[in-house]
Amino acid sequence: MSCWKTLSALKTPCAVLGKRSLSTTTSQNVQHSCRLLVIGGGAGGCSIAAKYASKLGKNRVIIIEPADRHYYQAMFTLIGGGIKKLDQSYKPMKSVLPKDAVWLKDKVAEIDPKKSQVTTEKGDVVNYDYMVVATGIELDFNKIPGLMEGLNDPRSGVCSNYSPKYVTKTFGVIQRIDSGNAIFTYPNTPVKCAGAPQKIAYITAHYMQKYGRPNVQVYYNTALPVIFKAPKYAKSLWKVAEKRNVKVNLDVDLIEVRPDKKQAVFKTLTEPHKTFVQEFQMLHVCPPHYPTPMIAKNKELADEAGFLSVSKDTLQHVKYPNIFGIGDCTSLPTSKTGAAVAGQLGVLRRNLTAAMAGKTLDSKYDGYTSCPLVTGTNSCIMAEFDYDANPLETFPIDQGVERHTMFYMKKDVMPQLYFNLMLNGLWEGPGIFRKMMHLGMSK
Repeated sequence: MSCWKTLSALKTPCAVLGKRSLSTTTSQNVQHSCRLLVIGGGAGGCSIAAKYASKLGKNRVIIIEPADRHYYQAMFTLIGGGIKKLDQSYKPMKSVLPKDAVWLKDKVAEIDPKKSQVTTEKGDVVNYDYMVVATGIELDFNKIPGLMEGLNDPRSGVCSNYSPKYVTKTFGVIQRIDSGNAIFTYPNTPVKCAGAPQKIAYITAHYMQKYGRPNVQVYYNTALPVIFKAPKYAKSLWKVAEKRNVKVNLDVDLIEVRPDKKQAVFKTLTEPHKTFVQEFQMLHVCPPHYPTPMIAKNKELADEAGFLSVSKDTLQHVKYPNIFGIGDCTSLPTSKTGAAVAGQLGVLRRNLTAAMAGKTLDSKYDGYTSCPLVTGTNSCIMAEFDYDANPLETFPIDQGVERHTMFYMKKDVMPQLYFNLMLNGLWEGPGIFRKMMHLGMSK
């Protein structure tokens, strides 16, 4: 079914966007119908839309996404570390969406899964046969008192790689600090790219060592009870922390920033009533994250934590068989990374196609995720693991070791894979290469 409009005899206008012809609409109170609706234009949304836009035919896929830019967020750590530039991390949204799809530049206000219908904030109504939810996860900088004040003060030393608005501030702070504490935090919530808060800590510590600034003490303060989820890589990271002279505090959560006094207030999670204050010259904050409100408030769709409730195996919604989810917005019990999205794409493609054909969903997601743990300005541990935090490594070498090759894989190869293959629906993770490199043996 192509998109249709009931309130006017006129067709939804098409716009020619560069070399990609993409149907768009910004009009209000319009009704549309489509074979596949994709909510979200991030990594998961773009990739799955690309797989189906040409397959289903022109205008039979609708994408709802309000943003003008598509960011490769995995690059933000390198931008904050002075290794990459912000303008290398994004492309215009219109250039990454599939040409045969319809782009509604809007936000979703409400989903009615019983009617297979979505209403946007501008009042458009979209009827769908199947829907993929790929709305990601939200950041709440305002939840920590004093944080926004510090981020917006260029002299405060407070920074964060978790937003394109603030990421370029980080390297300026790194360059200026020559004494005192540099503190890096991880919040007491699920987060996207769980390795990012400590990666920038290692980059900063390595920078201080390279440029002879022994009076800077780096701290990594995490709300988690472990340094990293997967034991193999956790063991390696403790060695990295020792080598870089990074002091790690577990089970502590940032609850207040006092930028005027350059103080950070932490709560000890093992003793909830106990707090302590640390002075800082640099404070890098990973803000609390929360589920997309539009999903969280819909009890038909969300689990108790507010994430889209899907099968951990098939990615199909547990109650509505014509709804699937991918990425950070879902209840999947794996780390929220772009690599996880890539690993989910093939499973989603096979199962969504089976569902559309009325067949059994046979493909199962093993929880694959990856975190290129940058450990300095030129080294990286390439962590890959499954639902049970067991290593699921692609290369026939020990990936728990710091390597320069893995750093350049992270820095130079992965952005190309992302923009040129994944967003065009052509990259479903390294599973096939893993089998080849391990001679077809189970890995």
